[in-house]
Amino acid sequence: MIEQLSDFFRFSWFTLEAFQSYEWEKPLFLHLIWVILFLMLLRKAIKFLKNPVLELSLPKKVAQNNPWTYLRLIPSLLFYLSLVFIIIALARPQRTNERVEQYTEGIDIMLVMDISESMDLQDFSPNRLEAAKQTAIDFIQGRFGDRIGIVVFAGEAFSLAPLTNDYKLLTELISEISFDIMEAKGTAIGSAIAAGTNRLKDAESVSKVMILLSDGESNAGNVDPLFAAQLASALGIKIYTIAVGKDGMVPYGTDFFGRPQMVESYLDETNLREIANLTQAEFFRASDGNALQDIFQRIDQLEKSEIMENRYRETTDYYRVYLFWGMIFFLLWLILKSSFLNNFLLD
Repeated sequence: MIEQLSDFFRFSWFTLEAFQSYEWEKPLFLHLIWVILFLMLLRKAIKFLKNPVLELSLPKKVAQNNPWTYLRLIPSLLFYLSLVFIIIALARPQRTNERVEQYTEGIDIMLVMDISESMDLQDFSPNRLEAAKQTAIDFIQGRFGDRIGIVVFAGEAFSLAPLTNDYKLLTELISEISFDIMEAKGTAIGSAIAAGTNRLKDAESVSKVMILLSDGESNAGNVDPLFAAQLASALGIKIYTIAVGKDGMVPYGTDFFGRPQMVESYLDETNLREIANLTQAEFFRASDGNALQDIFQRIDQLEKSEIMENRYRETTDYYRVYLFWGMIFFLLWLILKSSFLNNFLLD
C-alpha cells in the first residue's frame, strides 16, 4: 500500500510524454480546462472593473513591487490546479496493452526425398540433392504451426525424422543428408511412399500431405508405387510429386583435363503423375533450382494453415493519480484560503 502511494509522487506523471501516451475514455471532459481559463480571465476583468486604479504620486522607494505580495496568489493557484487535476481524472486517462496469441490447427507434412546416385547430377547447382536440400530448408522455415517429418530413400526407404514442429532439428537433419547414409542402390519410390504413409496414418491433423521429390523411375523396393499411393489416398493423404532434372545430356563431374563430363539422363514422369492424380494432388516438373523453389512456394500456398488469433486488451486506468493530487490541492486551498496569505497586503 505504501509502495503504491509513493508512486503518486513521481514527477513522470506530469510530463508531456505521459499525457501523450494516454488514451482518454471520456475526452470531452478535457474541454472543461478551457472553461477554467475563461473563468480566470473573467474574474480578473471583473476585479479590474470593480476596483478602478487611482494614480498616486509615491516616493520611488515605496513604488517598487514587494515580492511578498505574490504570496496571496498561492491559494487561488492551488484551487485552479485542483480543478485541472480533477478534470483530468474525470477524462479517465488509460494505457492499453494489446496481446496477440496465434494458433493454428496445423498440417502434417512428410518430405520424401530421393538420395539415389542420380541425384548427384549437376544440371542443378551444385547438384540435384544439394539444391533440393536448400529448397526444403527454406520451405520448412516458412511454415508456422505445422508438423513436418522426413523420409529419405534410394534402394530402400528410411524415416529420418518423425512428425515434429522442431524446425531447428529438421533443418540440421536435412543439412546432414548425404549419399553415404544409405548403401542400397536404386530408387524405391513405393517403399518411400509406404514409409511416409506409416508416419502420417495415425495423425489427427486436418490435412495430411506428402511431398515426394525424385529424379528417376522406381526400380527397387518390394512395394508397387501406385498401390502405395492408393493406400495413402484411402487414408486421406495427398501426395505432391516433383520430378527433378532434365532429359538428355547433363553435366556430371569433370574429365582428366578438367572439362565437364556429360551423361545421359532420363526421367520417367508417368508414375509420378499417376501418384499425384490418385491422391488428388498435383505433379510438378523442376528443370533447375529456380523452378524447384517456385514449386515449393506453390505447394506452400496450396497447403497453408489457417492462422487464428486471440487478442487480449489489458487496460490500466491512471485517474487515481490525478484525483489524488486534485484532492490534495483542494485541501490545501481550504486550509490557506482564510489564512493571512489570502489577505496579505490585500489592501
